[in-house]
Amino acid sequence: MTQTTPTAPSFSPPQDEGSVTITYKGQSSILPVLSGTNGNNVIDIRNLQKDLNLFTFDPGLGTTASCESKITYIDGEKGTLLYRGYPITQLAEHSSFPEVAYLLLYGNLPTRHEYHEFVNRLEEKSLLHEQIRNFFNGFRRDAHPMSILCGTVAGLSAFYPEGTDTSNEKSRDIAAVHLIAKIPTIAAWAYKYSRGEPFVYPRADYSYSENFLNMLFARPDTPYKVNPILSRALDLILILHADHEQNASTSTVRLTGSTGAHPFACIAAGIAALWGPAHGGANEAVLKMLHTIGSKENIPDYIAQVKDKNSDVRLMGFGHRVYKNFDPRAQIMKKTCDEVLRELGTDDPLLELAMELEKYALQDEYFVKRKLYPNVDFYSGIIFKAMGIPETMFTALFAVARTVGWVSQWKEAFNDPLRRIYRPRQLYTGPTERDLKNSK
Repeated sequence: MTQTTPTAPSFSPPQDEGSVTITYKGQSSILPVLSGTNGNNVIDIRNLQKDLNLFTFDPGLGTTASCESKITYIDGEKGTLLYRGYPITQLAEHSSFPEVAYLLLYGNLPTRHEYHEFVNRLEEKSLLHEQIRNFFNGFRRDAHPMSILCGTVAGLSAFYPEGTDTSNEKSRDIAAVHLIAKIPTIAAWAYKYSRGEPFVYPRADYSYSENFLNMLFARPDTPYKVNPILSRALDLILILHADHEQNASTSTVRLTGSTGAHPFACIAAGIAALWGPAHGGANEAVLKMLHTIGSKENIPDYIAQVKDKNSDVRLMGFGHRVYKNFDPRAQIMKKTCDEVLRELGTDDPLLELAMELEKYALQDEYFVKRKLYPNVDFYSGIIFKAMGIPETMFTALFAVARTVGWVSQWKEAFNDPLRRIYRPRQLYTGPTERDLKNSK
């Protein structure tokens, strides 16, 4: 099949907004201040060591811009999330996940022809090499899906070497499509493996989200009938989780990519970072919290423990480190959550508990004052639970969505003229030089 590799649109470089001068021990360094198209200006500190022999100290890199990017923009104060300039609310309402994936990868929404070509490429690459089936037999049946996903994705380079030439833009694009297409298949097979059920292959007549649901739930004796409300809900979840600026897993992908590692290894590193409960495991942590609470009657006592400064109990799925006002994705997810629960008519006590907890927290002055509103993880966890997806699969589904952002960021990094291997510095507080002879 003939394919074209779209070129991302060009944008203005950072603008010079003046400078700041730092004086230390009689020496001065003039550091440029740069501005982008949105967000805070940044101080270019690249000459700081050369001029003053100083580094900066920023634990967690919370106030450090580690790269220049044109993909995603977040304004946490205003509750804004833009993909390539488009508000997430508009994309969620009017676009499908493959359209958003194309946008993140190439910079523009696809034309009708580009869209069909891209969807056909994803469908063609969604099949796994048959030998990859053998990977699964090496895992225990109760292995966490993320361990299977991480290991199998890293092994893809052995089967698709055409995507490992990082010096070639066409090869990088091939790898990106391989990953976006194949990771849903790997994730679905990880679930099937845990249940001892036969693997279900991708189908060309299903959309991206329909295909994933079918691979999860179809059985030889019971064909799966795709519910359009559920497939649209999954599509929305994938869109809302596709990218989120320079978070821990995305930064891990960029950092790993800076060494020249092939893309399959880079995305496997991103999957490993996403696995943490403080990151991609947050929606799984929501369900674990609900299990801990147990029943509606226990909510007041649990909330009291959350408010207690001496307690280590946390309210999972509420508030967000980035969004200081509200998470724009959560508003979309709440509406979708209500639609899914209404469609399924579920009377699951855990889901009823979740809705009661949401209502309780939204009316509690302690949480309202601190703007600790339910975030996207709270609602996505409830939706997955209602759809019959086990909790251990929650983070794997997050990885399916975020793969698009990871490969988009990875590709962008290779076209950055300032690209160099990551080498953070440290504030050393260990012992000074010691003599081994005096220690014995």
